[in-house]
Amino acid sequence: MQQLVSFFARYKKQYRQNLMLALPVVLTQLGQIFTQVVDNLMIGHYGGSAPEPLAAVSFGGSVFTILYLASIGMALGMTPLIGELYVQGNRHRSSMLLQNGMAFYVLLGVAVSAVQYAFVPVMYRLGQPADVVDMAVPYYNMLVMSVPFVMLFFAFKQFLEGTGNTKVELMVTIAANIVNCMLNYIFIFGNLGCTEMGVEGAGLGTLLSRVAAAILITGYFVWRKDYRAYLKDFALKHFSPGDVRRLLRMGLPISAQMFLESSAFIGTGIMMGWLSKEAISANQIASTMSTSAFMIVLSIGAATTIRTSHCYGRRDIAELSMAVKASYHLVLAWNTFAAIVFISLCNFIPALFTENTEVIDIASSLFIVMALFQLSDGVQNVSVGVLRGIQDVKIIMPIAFTAYWLLNLPVGYLLAFTLGMGPTGMYVGYIVGLSVAAILMIGRIRRRIRGMRAQAAAR
Repeated sequence: MQQLVSFFARYKKQYRQNLMLALPVVLTQLGQIFTQVVDNLMIGHYGGSAPEPLAAVSFGGSVFTILYLASIGMALGMTPLIGELYVQGNRHRSSMLLQNGMAFYVLLGVAVSAVQYAFVPVMYRLGQPADVVDMAVPYYNMLVMSVPFVMLFFAFKQFLEGTGNTKVELMVTIAANIVNCMLNYIFIFGNLGCTEMGVEGAGLGTLLSRVAAAILITGYFVWRKDYRAYLKDFALKHFSPGDVRRLLRMGLPISAQMFLESSAFIGTGIMMGWLSKEAISANQIASTMSTSAFMIVLSIGAATTIRTSHCYGRRDIAELSMAVKASYHLVLAWNTFAAIVFISLCNFIPALFTENTEVIDIASSLFIVMALFQLSDGVQNVSVGVLRGIQDVKIIMPIAFTAYWLLNLPVGYLLAFTLGMGPTGMYVGYIVGLSVAAILMIGRIRRRIRGMRAQAAAR
């Protein structure tokens, strides 16, 4: 017992500093996913015992998410760059990165939206029930229109995180979620004199709430004097291909990792459609809850990126090592708790989303397997946060490719279809892929920290 107390006392400062950064990000990330949860809950009740509306939201959201997450991954590259400049006091370079980042990310959002629109005909060739696709397309189109506004929001959000300010994004996200809930109530069910729009109404509510988030966070920068100073140097002459290349070098590997990981989850969702509408709906319920729990992990990973980028900027390797270990402790504690909740409530939670008994039965079995990959999922995400913070991102992509495309998807397909395990077999594939990713990334981090210590000793 005394050893445990001593261990906690050693890391108490690190836990506090990580959690002070992570808590607002946690709530922000939960706010981001709360939009999806609200859409699913409202659409689930709108559809009643019919699985099609929830399946349509699942399919449309899954197809949309592939490039959407890749775009967000590109924006995440700004945080470690700003974090290093922030601790070094280089305001001018920070301002230039913000200006170039805003322009680049918004244009990227427009380009991604165009590609996603062009993908609509392909949605009918992915083996999904035709009536589900018909219902999903209008919802999908609304989400597609939101991407440039999301990218503008993330340009400011990642800049703020680089400076250690994680509270503003929380307040903006809360406001945007209130807007989404109100608009869903109006558009989905046709309240307050509006025409009943069903699934498309959920998409319209999400679009308008994301526009509101972009406006609010931009307004904060204009309103606050200390952040408005970063905007004063904005000028056409300061647009720099060099800064864009720097953002690309940092963002592309992160984007590729998020694309490869998300495509494994989305590919699984598409394969669910090869089984039944009920399997699609069950997977949507399970993945929604898994993603909700993962938002806590993602927030700890974001806080880890901030802490490690600041320590890296100061070249304080001892503090960096302690911060990393504290993040692993926090995420393992959280994911153990999440796994217990998923197992304990595997029958209760699905019933909150739907009245269809077959969907509830499938989702319950998925919850059990989902609980088993929580620990490896948490470890691999925090590891990505560490690698971002120390600007060692090139290794992330080959690890992700091996874990998710060479292992996760093939193993899931083999178990589900060849060995007849069905939806549960696909989720076992997650255990394999996420575990391999976690092991390989931890090995890389250990080597990098040893290398940095050796360089510090040599100096």
